Amino acid sequence: MLLTDKEIRKFAEAGMIDPFVDKQVREVEGNKVVSYGLSGNGYDMRIANEFKVFELGTSNLSHYFTSPAVDPKNFNESLCKDYNGNICIIPPNSFVLGRSMEKFKIPRNIMCLVVGKSTYARCGIIVNVTPLESEWEGHVTIEISNTSSIPAKIYSNEGIAQVIFFENRGCEVSYKDKGGKYQGQGEEVVYAKV
Repeated sequence: MLLTDKEIRKFAEAGMIDPFVDKQVREVEGNKVVSYGLSGNGYDMRIANEFKVFELGTSNLSHYFTSPAVDPKNFNESLCKDYNGNICIIPPNSFVLGRSMEKFKIPRNIMCLVVGKSTYARCGIIVNVTPLESEWEGHVTIEISNTSSIPAKIYSNEGIAQVIFFENRGCEVSYKDKGGKYQGQGEEVVYAKV
């Protein structure tokens, strides 16, 4: 069953989302923002101002066979540089890693899907987050891709993706039970692990 705003609010007040914004925010101090907060059927989470930006590569094809690769089994952190700011520029055909401002503590009888916001999608910016499984908790690491051939902007402290909550009948093995490798992510962007 898909949770509505009333049900999401009850779970959030019990600690599922922190900090929790009880309404959809579209403007701050007279300035329009990419919306965030509680909506009718979901919660628009915000992106924090800390990013891992991948260094630009080269268009020389032979370089790809001799340079380091992004490898999920052996992630090379030197491929990224840390960046903090209110605006992050994503290079063309590249991506950055960020994290949610909110910390989530998903109950055992809830499972979440996360989808990108249409405002960014219409600019060629794609947001990818795996499902937030039952009993997962932490700040969400978010992959943000720029599929366009020109640089793209994203705005910190504003909406980045919508979390959609589903109630389940209770899973046999939760993310916490299986000792998931991304359990309890703190206030830092977490690289790929195997």
